[in-house]
Amino acid sequence: MNGDLLKILEYIDPSSCNYHEWLTVGMALKEEGYSASDWENWSLRDAARYHKGECAAKWNSFNGTGSPVTGGSIVQLAKDRGLTLGSGEFKELDWDSEINFEGEDMPIATGEGIPVTEPRNFDPVSEIVTYLETLFEAGENVGYVTETWESDDKGKRKFLPTKGAWDRTAGELIAALHSCDGDIGAVFGDYNPEAGAWIRFNPLDGKGVKNENVTDYRYALVESDSMPIEQQNAVIRELELPVAILVYSGGKSLHAIVRIDAPTYEEYRKRVDFLYKVCKDNGLDIDRQNRNPSRLSRMPGVTRNGRKQFIIDKNIGRESFTEWKNYIESINDDLPDEESLESVWNFLPELSPPLIDGVLRQGHKMLIAGPSKAGKSFALIELCIALAEGVKWLGFECAKGRVLYVNLELDRASCLHRFKDVYTAMCLPPKHLDRIDIWNLRGRTVPLDQLAPKLIRRADKKDYKAIIIDPIYKVITGDENSADQMARFCNQFDKICTELGTAVIYCHHHSKGSQSGKRSMDRASGSGVFARDPDALLDLTELEINEGLLTQQANKLICDIAYKWLERFNKDVLVSQDERVTPSAILDIARDSLQHKTFSLLQDEIAAAKRSLTSRTAWRIEGTLREFPKFKPLNMWFEYPIHKADSEGVLADCAADGEFDPRKNLGRKKNAKERKTERKESIDTAFSGVEQGGKCKISELADYLGVTEKTVRSRLKEHGGFWIDEGECGLKA
Repeated sequence: MNGDLLKILEYIDPSSCNYHEWLTVGMALKEEGYSASDWENWSLRDAARYHKGECAAKWNSFNGTGSPVTGGSIVQLAKDRGLTLGSGEFKELDWDSEINFEGEDMPIATGEGIPVTEPRNFDPVSEIVTYLETLFEAGENVGYVTETWESDDKGKRKFLPTKGAWDRTAGELIAALHSCDGDIGAVFGDYNPEAGAWIRFNPLDGKGVKNENVTDYRYALVESDSMPIEQQNAVIRELELPVAILVYSGGKSLHAIVRIDAPTYEEYRKRVDFLYKVCKDNGLDIDRQNRNPSRLSRMPGVTRNGRKQFIIDKNIGRESFTEWKNYIESINDDLPDEESLESVWNFLPELSPPLIDGVLRQGHKMLIAGPSKAGKSFALIELCIALAEGVKWLGFECAKGRVLYVNLELDRASCLHRFKDVYTAMCLPPKHLDRIDIWNLRGRTVPLDQLAPKLIRRADKKDYKAIIIDPIYKVITGDENSADQMARFCNQFDKICTELGTAVIYCHHHSKGSQSGKRSMDRASGSGVFARDPDALLDLTELEINEGLLTQQANKLICDIAYKWLERFNKDVLVSQDERVTPSAILDIARDSLQHKTFSLLQDEIAAAKRSLTSRTAWRIEGTLREFPKFKPLNMWFEYPIHKADSEGVLADCAADGEFDPRKNLGRKKNAKERKTERKESIDTAFSGVEQGGKCKISELADYLGVTEKTVRSRLKEHGGFWIDEGECGLKA
């Protein structure tokens, strides 16, 4: 592959790559022994994004990992853009390459015939003028052919068109037709009445008739002689093709000039392939040569072997290709049928069994949200182990089964060591390591819409109870603050759940700034879709630990360790209840009762325990659940590398980080400035929780804050940073 990578890169336009794909190309080239200048020369093709020196700086930062990015990643990027490989060679998709579409198509048209009748008053000039006015602007060049040459195809005479003319505009032709006194031969040249005449349906540049001479990929030709004319007419109409002009060819077929309106040649090909596939599924088996945008079609207003070529209809079907494609896909969907509630009332389906008892069902989605250093990744690894071994997780019973952990952030070695560290800290014998699969994708991540099909293919038939993706910011597609883009992103989780029948669990970070005053479901960064999409949301907030609590915990720790050593090495020593809970007293007893070496080891354990105590953090976990009742907030310690329940209840009275603690400043009244600041912050917090696209309804703010709409309007005006328009408001520009 080494010698071919630069050739394969020719099929990848750097402007079509996102930042991650651009980096992937660089890392793969370095891994395969190429130079930074090779990467830079390729990057230069995208002048809009190229920055001098950037390739060299990035190149020096590529130091390799246990799972390097190889040349195969470049090959895959090229394949995604139409490259095919075979017999040691590669080629770009051409017109004869089949393009497959997802989904199972079903026929739409019945094909019951609709007769085609000749116009009563056949006016050649009117026919051609109508054609030109419908398809072209006055200043656009039109290609047409009236001269033919004769071939002998197996003893049968056949008239074939020449290249014809292409240097006259639609406006010039229309003007000439209006003044030709019915003699269209004076305008286009005399044609052979046995052969008819042809015209090109897309505008040209006036320099030739090849595909590269087409100036606007506006129309495509739909023509088939595989069924009777009447049935062709019916199918074209029943499919609601966006037809600009429908012409009878004077032979065995109709010529439908279909609106495509593609911005590029590549997009034209994709749209025409989709169009032809739908037609073929409904009996119109179209010659693939017709796909060329410079293709000739039959010119109306002339005769062909005694039959007239004429316009049957114009501007029929859907108004645009996009509208038509959406219509077709809405019919050819794989959605379930509607069902009557009455029919299932006495035969309700069984609910999916719990995966995490009281929190999440099998086949559903869960999000863990929290700030950095909350141990979210460790919590997910703890969950992997709990599911594999069938033990509790954060105090919740778990179903036992196989789990896939998709690691997007850690290098392979760090990830594997972390699993072993967590297993050890949980004091669990690793009996079911075979139930945990790890997919290490650091350095190889792609957006979730591209990752999901690959994940589904790999996970199929492995019967995973859960797939855990950590973290999702690595695979987010689009703007995380955009509700519609994040809705499409979250749909990928549904696709994984549905196709594999597994639960999908993932984590995301909190938004920047203080989280005080926000509901737990509104703390995750980005659009509110993140919080509202999953079936279960577990949110972690850090608790403030005061010096008194730390001292209390340290004293208890000293007493417990000392008493344990006394019981182990000198059970005969009597320790009163008061001495049992007094650090200085029990240490004095231990010093007097234990050998010097033993007491020294006791002190070492206390010192280590104190270090662990000062490094641990306290957290409160709140749940927003769709399938189960809300549980009481859980208070946990995070003692690297695992979370432990606050079994003593000492964290119950701790306030969350940034949260108002009523025990502080007791009896002190706020001044006017503090009250104004508090009202301003409450509006900011509420708006961030309900806004969609930078605006929201005033009624939604009122519901969030638990006040009247009149109060909200007053606070918005006092704030000064919002516009108000009747029942809506939003941030000023």
